Amino acid sequence: MATVEVGAEELSVEMKGMDRVWSLHSRLAIPLAHVSGARVDPDLVRTSAREGLKLAGARVGSHLTAGTFRQEGDWVFWDVHHPERSVIIDLHDEAYARLVVEVDDPAATATAVNRAVGAAPA
Repeated sequence: MATVEVGAEELSVEMKGMDRVWSLHSRLAIPLAHVSGARVDPDLVRTSAREGLKLAGARVGSHLTAGTFRQEGDWVFWDVHHPERSVIIDLHDEAYARLVVEVDDPAATATAVNRAVGAAPA
């Protein structure tokens, strides 16, 4: 699980507990200018969690996807145990094309991110 905070100029994602170990990251900081928007799509997350080449991190069946993966030609950061509680944050001009993270309230997180970057709700 992760905590997503939207600041005036930065989006920060902080991994909690053992997810810091599994994902090999404790915190990611992204300039808001590099965030395209956020969306909630648990079906896509459920399907995509089993795809791609793992560079660093862990994938344990359908129970955990955490770390850096190469998917459809892009680098994607994952920290998901439960796809239904995940949010997809789309990025540009960053090492990662997307962040897929589990949060307490995916809809509220996506709304906060989209408001901050002026993106239309997905």
